[in-house]
Amino acid sequence: MWPRRRFLRIALIGFGAAAVAAIGAFAVIWVLTPIPDTTQELATAQGSVIYYRDGKTVLANRGVDRKNVPLSAVPKAVREAVIAAENRTFYQDQGVSLSGTARAMWSTLTGNQIQGGSTITQQLVRNYYSGLSQERSIMRKLKEIMISLKVDRSKSKDWVLEQYLNTIYFGRGAHGIQAAAQAYFRVDVGKLTPAQGAYLAAVIQQPSNFANPTGAMLTAAQARWKSVVDGMVKINAVTAGQAAQMTFPELKKQKKPLSLSGQNGYMLAQVVNELNRMGYSDEDIFQDGLKVTTTFDKKLMTAASDAVAEVLPEGTPKKVRAGLAAVDPSNGEVVAFYGGRDYAQSEWNSAFDAKVQAGSTFKAYALAAALQDGVPLTQRYYGNSPMYVNGAAIPNSGGSSYGSVNLVQATQYSVNTAFVDLGQQIGLDKIAEAAEAAGIPADQLAQHRKAATFPLGVASVSAVQQAGAYATFASGGVHHDPHVIRSVTDASGKTRKTDTTGRRVFTEDTAADATYAMEQVVTSGTGTGARLYDRPVAGKTGTTDASAAVWFNGFTPQLSVAVDMFRDDNLPVTIPGYGELYGGTLPAQIWKAFMTTAMEGKPVKEFPDPVSYYRWDNDYYRPTDDEEREFASDEPSPDPSPTAGGDDWNTPPPGDDGGQPETTPPPSDGGGPDGEPPVTEEPDDQQPDLPDENNPPDVPVGTR
Repeated sequence: MWPRRRFLRIALIGFGAAAVAAIGAFAVIWVLTPIPDTTQELATAQGSVIYYRDGKTVLANRGVDRKNVPLSAVPKAVREAVIAAENRTFYQDQGVSLSGTARAMWSTLTGNQIQGGSTITQQLVRNYYSGLSQERSIMRKLKEIMISLKVDRSKSKDWVLEQYLNTIYFGRGAHGIQAAAQAYFRVDVGKLTPAQGAYLAAVIQQPSNFANPTGAMLTAAQARWKSVVDGMVKINAVTAGQAAQMTFPELKKQKKPLSLSGQNGYMLAQVVNELNRMGYSDEDIFQDGLKVTTTFDKKLMTAASDAVAEVLPEGTPKKVRAGLAAVDPSNGEVVAFYGGRDYAQSEWNSAFDAKVQAGSTFKAYALAAALQDGVPLTQRYYGNSPMYVNGAAIPNSGGSSYGSVNLVQATQYSVNTAFVDLGQQIGLDKIAEAAEAAGIPADQLAQHRKAATFPLGVASVSAVQQAGAYATFASGGVHHDPHVIRSVTDASGKTRKTDTTGRRVFTEDTAADATYAMEQVVTSGTGTGARLYDRPVAGKTGTTDASAAVWFNGFTPQLSVAVDMFRDDNLPVTIPGYGELYGGTLPAQIWKAFMTTAMEGKPVKEFPDPVSYYRWDNDYYRPTDDEEREFASDEPSPDPSPTAGGDDWNTPPPGDDGGQPETTPPPSDGGGPDGEPPVTEEPDDQQPDLPDENNPPDVPVGTR
């Protein structure tokens, strides 16, 4: 009798001691296991969505596909479907399931896979907070239980459910209920039906298998969906009659990830670069749920690619590159560009990254510098060939001589010697200042600005820089920095818009006169291949020595576009059937093809009248302020062909579509037929530069 009582007493004491020890251990673990103050990056990361300029058409997604939504945005039936599938006692339990925890621990100890019973709170804790690994161990499970209990005591059930619905992975790359609604049914979460909500709840158990179920897996998915619907009946989320009327929802075909091939990769790279310059880190872009609206017009991006593909003939060497950039003069937005054949093959962007010699397109800045300095378009300069500066001969294209030419004629026919003479008279620094004011970076001009040939375009520029600079003329002398982002909205809804305030860099008179001179390039000069027959166009051709780079920059009042062609290896740009190119040929044709689409349906806008150039009885002069101007015509008529030199000058006849005069004017010092490259060739070690190479400061370039 006594031994039995003694045994019972000892057993009770031992049990009590064990209980006290367990309680003590629980208390210690409770104290030592606080709720983590940080969350897992993946649990809260929201990828950024990048849109075209309409703010609706998606260009690309970056980072985790998740968009957090408040619980109130999730239909009640969808919430209850998840509860029915994952934790029917969610609103009654203390954040843990003892029976489920026991099964999970037994599974951990034995290694047997027994269906777990983690509550929604436990799943959230495991996937949401930092410091909880996914390893299978008793200590990790105990830690999870402690934190779950504390979360249940300190947070509301609605808070837990909201975080859970925004955190859980649903397959198809969708994190959170909003992304899942779009991925499976192409609707926002607020428009999900109870049947669709039941399917998303079913997916949580097997996101990979149920993402695109077929065959036996489809049968399993349907069975799981039916189980969720039955669970909804049991928790009174729907009636039995409502459940009977629910049908298995039709899943939308899974979207393929947006490809980064073609132009998409070039666009995305420029967006990320500009976001970085704005102060957004890569982590911000991948995790902070930014909504980025770009300046890119989807239709015009396609038009840019089509223009290049349609104009360049078959057999164009792969080393020949084309770049195109289109800038809105009113705000500097880059609405379209052509970066190359395929970003997947080459990430080097022909419109933004490639910098090649500007050739005669640079003369527009020399023209602006003279006009800004008070020189009228009627001012005459030396147009014979060659011109000697410091003993060096600088020729015109083909050695042609034009006698004394005014600035309109010098621009119209791209007379090298006239612009060199201009530079010597007004000072090369003023030309550099004008180019910088128009948006050409000073560091790209620095090593060339003392060279006599500086006005002829020995400095290297990119297509987007040129489009932005010429947009300055189109906007009446106001420059807007080219940019590719319109606005950025963060996850809290705060929007940051790009500042599009322009700055006046040229007077309106300067812009009007320069535009007028460049109109003549297109109507009857070297750029006739770029004519748009329904509206006025101003522009300038450019061809470097030996056609290492060829350009056409042009604009209407609504859009400025630059097109260039060059080779990766700096050799002359030659095309089968064309030979060496000039700016007035394929570049002008690409420009025209693009602008024909871009201007379709746009109102015809006229350029302002010139201020310092009028015609009266075939005599050009600059009128005084008191003189009547009603007699002034909009453009001068072409004059006869040039002579061999002297002051008895006349302008050459209009060029053909290739931009070359129809007749060959007699040169004063020899030279080939008009339209050929300059007679002084550039040495092999002084080819035009690509991004990391240098130009010589005194190399003559072509005029076309």
